[in-house]
Amino acid sequence: MKKPLIGILAFLIVLLTMPLGHAAMIIMEKSFGHQYIYHAAIILGILGFGLVVWGTIINKETKSTFLGLFGGLFIWTGWIEFAFVYYANRCNVAPLMENGEVVTKPEYLIMPSSIGFWAIMMMFFFLSSKSGCRFFNWFQQKLKIRDAVKLQPVSHNFAMSTMMELIALLWTFYLVLLFVYDSNFLGDRHPVTYFVAFGSLLWSGYLFIKLVRITKIGYAIRYAIPTVIIFWNFVEILGRWNVFKEIWVEPGKYWLEMLLIFSVFVILMIFGLFGKGKGKIQVKA
Repeated sequence: MKKPLIGILAFLIVLLTMPLGHAAMIIMEKSFGHQYIYHAAIILGILGFGLVVWGTIINKETKSTFLGLFGGLFIWTGWIEFAFVYYANRCNVAPLMENGEVVTKPEYLIMPSSIGFWAIMMMFFFLSSKSGCRFFNWFQQKLKIRDAVKLQPVSHNFAMSTMMELIALLWTFYLVLLFVYDSNFLGDRHPVTYFVAFGSLLWSGYLFIKLVRITKIGYAIRYAIPTVIIFWNFVEILGRWNVFKEIWVEPGKYWLEMLLIFSVFVILMIFGLFGKGKGKIQVKA
């Protein structure tokens, strides 16, 4: 497979997990009902944990990266998102309504309360090890943290690093969007929200240019995770502005479209797992 195609393939694979993940959560809620949904969520998280353990044991770059990707998605959905759903329902948190429509679900109204834990996790990564992230690297160098602490790179557990990258980025940008949407802080029509939307589009475009230079599918998938999640900020904000219809929030109504997205995703996954994406890594994340 030629170099640009590997990056594009990785981008599309990770991109399609976004609407499919949203749709899967809604399908789970409607299929299992209130009585059994949390049992299903716990099992989903356990399955994700098993995938990450499997990827850690084999520790082969391509397979472990995919196992870390899906393990992270299952853990995020099963153990994190549904935990917020459970406590929001248990505490009778009302959704945020505008013009008679739900604009923010109860679970997302309480998610910003986790910002302290997020900050501690960021401190740990920022102060304890060398990172493959250029954003972290720049701050570590400018603040001379690497020289002071003599930071060492962490061992390369492909599955675990993929899972942690995915969850950290999802968590980070959920918080960013929820804070900019909150009218007590900014609001979804505030100039800062426009900056986040179009800044994310430009940032993801820059990362995409780097992504298409990568020649290994495993590394391309890991690089595609921040590229896609940052791009998805733009998509989410456009949906918030009602620029287009978010079909993945109504998978039952748009079942044919979602089935087509899932079919394309499966085909791309087959190419990703069994295609020839070998070669030297060209760029750093």
